[in-house]
Amino acid sequence: MGGLLIGSSAALFVLLYGRITGVSGILGGLLPPTRGDTSWRVAFVAGLLAAPLLYAAVTGTLPRVRGDAPLGLLVVAGLLVGFGTRMGSGCTSGHGVCGFARRSPRSLVATAVFMASAVVTVFVVRHLFGV
Repeated sequence: MGGLLIGSSAALFVLLYGRITGVSGILGGLLPPTRGDTSWRVAFVAGLLAAPLLYAAVTGTLPRVRGDAPLGLLVVAGLLVGFGTRMGSGCTSGHGVCGFARRSPRSLVATAVFMASAVVTVFVVRHLFGV
């Protein structure tokens, strides 16, 4: 169901606004804000932040987030993801969802690289470091 919602929303966003639903690009466009290009970006980010609250209103409970990793490791991982997103000119939503749909060669390569990196990272962290 989640994949269907993500794919549908990305397709509608392209059809209605002619923009790619790459979250890092949308958020990055707010820092610093560009005149005349801010309102839809703020609305998009507000929707992302409001989604768990809507879920809670419908179900009566907040989504349960479970994290087994130490806080320091999560901070380092988040910084590395941000760095990789800038290096790769996009994130999983931009390349993996929208780029794949457009058959972008650059996105196909980027997605293959970050998926392979994820597999190697999980192997190293779980099996070699035991985290």
